[in-house]
Order: sequence, then C-alpha cells, then structure tokens
Amino acid sequence: MEEVKLFRTWSSPYALRIVWALKLKGIVYETIYEDLANKSSLLLEYNPVHKKVPVLLHNGTPICESLVILEYIDETWNTTARFLPEDPLARATARFWAKFNDDRVNHHFSCAVNRNSYVITYKCS
Repeated sequence: MEEVKLFRTWSSPYALRIVWALKLKGIVYETIYEDLANKSSLLLEYNPVHKKVPVLLHNGTPICESLVILEYIDETWNTTARFLPEDPLARATARFWAKFNDDRVNHHFSCAVNRNSYVITYKCS
C-alpha cells in the first residue's frame, strides 16, 4: 500500500489546494498538522530549503511547494481526469491564474488569518 502523508497547517491556502487535489483524485492520505512556531524535526528534514508547508510525503520521498506538489499528484495518479486541460493555450491560461492567485490572493489571505500571530512570513500591507 502506498504511503501518502500531507504536512500542513489548518490556515495555509497552499496546503488547502493540496487537500482538494488529493480528494479529487481519491487518494487516501494521512494529515500531519504542523505548528509553524515550533516546526517539527520531520518538517525541517523534509523541507530543509524553505522549512514550510505543505510537504507531501509519498512512500518516504518528500515533495515541496504546492504547485510542484499539484503537478506531481496529477502525473503520479493519472488514472482520473487531469487537473490541467490538454490544449497548450488553455494550460498556459490556467497556470497564469494559479500564479496570479499565489502572488495576489493567497498572500492577503495569509496576512488576514495570521494578522495577530508572530508567525507571519510575508510583509502584510
């Protein structure tokens, strides 16, 4: 049986997109909630570069960064409908909106959720 674990926080919109992807693909997984104020040794081991969530652990191999994880899920479990359209222009458009969401929307969501927390990694304006 495949081991799939998702390291996340309850408030991360980046991790939430991975939850949606796993559910859309029907993938059984274990959730491991992280406290970003006290990061676990596993999180630091699995994502030594950025030290943040989400991290997908698949059969002992960590995959980091939400958009990379989405591509990995789509390519690894490709027996169901794909996340991106086949047409190159439609794919580019979908990627544009995903990047726009990362750059303009998720940043403000994270700031709003974490406004009163000292675990803010972005400058909120």
